[in-house]
Amino acid sequence: MNAKDLRIVFMGTPEFAVPSLRTLVREGYNVVAVVTTPDRPAGRGQKLHESDVKVAARELGLPVLQPEKLRDPEFAAAMQALRPDLGIVIAFRMLPEVIWAMPRLGTFNLHASLLPDYRGAAPINWAIINGESRTGVTTFLLDHEIDKGAILGRTEVDILPEDNVGTLYERLMSLGADLVRTTVERLAAGEVEPVLQPRDDAAFKPAPKIFKEDCLIDWTWPGKRIIDFIRGLSPYPAAWSHLMRGGQESGSLKIFEARFEACPAAEVSCGAIDTDQRSYLRVRCADGWVHLLSLQLSGKKRMNVHELLLGFRDGNSCSLQ
Repeated sequence: MNAKDLRIVFMGTPEFAVPSLRTLVREGYNVVAVVTTPDRPAGRGQKLHESDVKVAARELGLPVLQPEKLRDPEFAAAMQALRPDLGIVIAFRMLPEVIWAMPRLGTFNLHASLLPDYRGAAPINWAIINGESRTGVTTFLLDHEIDKGAILGRTEVDILPEDNVGTLYERLMSLGADLVRTTVERLAAGEVEPVLQPRDDAAFKPAPKIFKEDCLIDWTWPGKRIIDFIRGLSPYPAAWSHLMRGGQESGSLKIFEARFEACPAAEVSCGAIDTDQRSYLRVRCADGWVHLLSLQLSGKKRMNVHELLLGFRDGNSCSLQ
């Protein structure tokens, strides 16, 4: 069957899904509808906020469905009326079987890791945090368990030493769009041999959702681990530390960029700050110093270390913990 004759229903919410949707439409694939989350109040004015996928779908002239409940019989009837041949899901909600099993060729998901590793909500973050040198994107068929369906395709990419979540996200978003298009073509041609994933969770690396308390830096860690931790959380949600003055907490400090200087043990405790008050601010860790390059004091804007030091005059009497 010609892939461009397939009736495709596209389901997604955030920016990560948008390039895949635009690629499909630009190259002439038959996207008959887009499913995304309902508009939600956001910001100080609590104005209704549309998802990135909805904004793109409107620009592309595509019908949009926004069900409150995915098990709603009205939504299932609307999906049935579309007569879908294929469903595509990217960063969306967990679908009930009545929806993902409806298309003739099934429904596949794009995931931002090399499955079976890094199943979960934050695969890009955890790959960097854990010091991986390779990652990628995977397409797989949806089934009853999250991120465990049969693999259809994978594309690998290097994690560069200078990468953080923001830069790697951009690359994987682009690679993902190419893999989605390729997967559609191969499914239509009957060229895919789905590869079952192992079911033993104990053997693989998890990628759970990240909360604020998970982003606190432990300065007793080795320097490389701290740098990978900072990279894996930058620019969002951002690694952070308690700022201490005279033994008392004096706010917090988010850290977006840093570098490590290995050196022998010093007679200062981990978390101690050393600065010349003009050009550098470094923090002691287990095996050296972490030089802070881009950071944000609580209540202030993000700035580089030179800007921060203009108003941070008592650095040597402070510490981080």
